[in-house]
Amino acid sequence: MALSPASTADEIVAHLHTLASNESRASMARLGIVTDFALGISNAVLNPIARQLKRDHVRARVLWTSDVREARLLAILTDEPSKVTRAQVDAMAAGFGSWEIVDHAAYLICEAKLAHEIIPAYAADEREFVCRTAFSTIATAAVHLKKEPDDTFVAWLDLIEARAGDDRNFVKKAVNWALRQVGKRSLALHAPALRLSEKLAALDNKAARWIGKDAVRELTDPKTLARIDAKR
Repeated sequence: MALSPASTADEIVAHLHTLASNESRASMARLGIVTDFALGISNAVLNPIARQLKRDHVRARVLWTSDVREARLLAILTDEPSKVTRAQVDAMAAGFGSWEIVDHAAYLICEAKLAHEIIPAYAADEREFVCRTAFSTIATAAVHLKKEPDDTFVAWLDLIEARAGDDRNFVKKAVNWALRQVGKRSLALHAPALRLSEKLAALDNKAARWIGKDAVRELTDPKTLARIDAKR
């Protein structure tokens, strides 16, 4: 079956089933990807399919209603950011159950210009993968929102500090990721991010201490410092 921008959600899902791979599913599981509803199609295969399908908001919404991992990833990859609403993301977030889906959704949140309202709201949410979304989005924004002022990220450092004591694996790792990415974004952000990292590294809380020590290690690495200095 040849896919095209005119392909329906049902046709896409049917095509995905023809690409299923138990071997790939096993590899994904080893990476901590939830495979209960996965067909075992790698992102290296999915990304060209997404480019082939092009953007379609209505079709993306239908694809998201599928429980199939790959269909949901294509929903994220082929949605139209200008049409994505906060209500839509909230509904999607209620079904987040994998770090991989969350980290792809972070790109869509940034593209849809919803980071400012979603990050503080989700950072306060007690659901593990919803909370992770906030910090994955901070990390993604630090790399991709080139025109965002440094002050935005300084404010988000407060959210990082507030959640640093959360020892849930998928939250802890995202908080660490966000802290490191903010610190590497610019010379102006490096100093406050490093100060926070050092503060966390000195705490008794195990999760905060791990986050801080790991961030200090990267933010003081000579190669990292050279890349930041080159951004002057």
